[in-house]
Amino acid sequence: MKKIKFIDVFCGAGGLSYSFKKKGHSLKLAIDIDCSSIKTLKKNFPSFKDNIVNEDIIKLVKQKRYLDFKNKIDLIMGGPPCQGFSTANRQNILNDPRNELYKFFLEYVKKIKPKYVLIENVIGIRTKADDIIKNLNNIGYVADFRVIQASDYGIPQNRKRIFFFAVKKTKIAENKVKNFFSIMENFKDDQNKVVLKDALFNLRKLKTKKFKNDRNEYYDSGLNIEKQKNNLTNEYIQLINSNQKVNFVYNHRARYNNPRDIDIFSKLPQGADSTHHSIKDIMPYKKREGIFKDKYFKLRLNNVSKTITSHMKFDCNMYIHPTQSRGLTPREAARIQSFSDNYFFEGTIAQCYSQIGNAVPPLLSKYICSAIEKIND
Repeated sequence: MKKIKFIDVFCGAGGLSYSFKKKGHSLKLAIDIDCSSIKTLKKNFPSFKDNIVNEDIIKLVKQKRYLDFKNKIDLIMGGPPCQGFSTANRQNILNDPRNELYKFFLEYVKKIKPKYVLIENVIGIRTKADDIIKNLNNIGYVADFRVIQASDYGIPQNRKRIFFFAVKKTKIAENKVKNFFSIMENFKDDQNKVVLKDALFNLRKLKTKKFKNDRNEYYDSGLNIEKQKNNLTNEYIQLINSNQKVNFVYNHRARYNNPRDIDIFSKLPQGADSTHHSIKDIMPYKKREGIFKDKYFKLRLNNVSKTITSHMKFDCNMYIHPTQSRGLTPREAARIQSFSDNYFFEGTIAQCYSQIGNAVPPLLSKYICSAIEKIND
């Protein structure tokens, strides 16, 4: 297999490039401005730590050390934040002042000239898809996009994201783009449906923390590092752990919730939201339930989870555990995102939630990596 030399821009905790690193491809640079994400990436991939950089993305196109990769890179990947893609926004995406980071991403691609470009973003950016494809075309690439649903790839989560794939212009560039998405489509045929209970399997019961702003750890509310007490597993856990035994449980700790929220958590049935009659007498936003319908939501064990997002750093009221009166822990969210159990997240509990919610599911990264391997020559 030909090794892929790649750069991960806006790398976060490393979900998008996870499988490329695990499969032995060559990470030349991973860069992000978020310090805790960089610490997480270095912790989990120490062999690449010299190439993992905590830096402002804007410096990519200005500093020589980041420009030395010109014509030496197979793939640049990333999810540049794009704030100006609403249907109401009629500006060209490059002229919208909110999209400075996207402009720098494209400028870096233009200067480095990789063979392939992979861009991941939220579903709303579909309104600007033609604009993005045009921008890529202008700097020498044939591009297309697809909406990819994570649950189609054996991930227990309803997570739709847009992926753009671009190939440097050659006679066969258009065919390569088509083949990439065709291969991705074919991968869906072999998937078993995985639901929330598969992801939560064998994680011990916890209670919420008793005191707000308490940084101490307590066994009842979970520990950041804990010895695994048994080796019980299932097919999904074996898959995300690559059939390896994991001796510790990481980041399985619950946050503080006030008594009212705990009462709401206990009364809501699975699948119910803020409008459910069981909490009508204690729902704090009942006068505005149309606005705050999803302020509370209890997940279903036998269904896929709702989308894991970085909003969890504020609270987990929209991610109530289906059988315990608390929100999901970072480890439970990481399981739903398909991170392996030995992947340790650095930082505060809020920073862990943010890293996990912003990541591309590593299991999806596995299929993306395989598709690029198949078309790479």
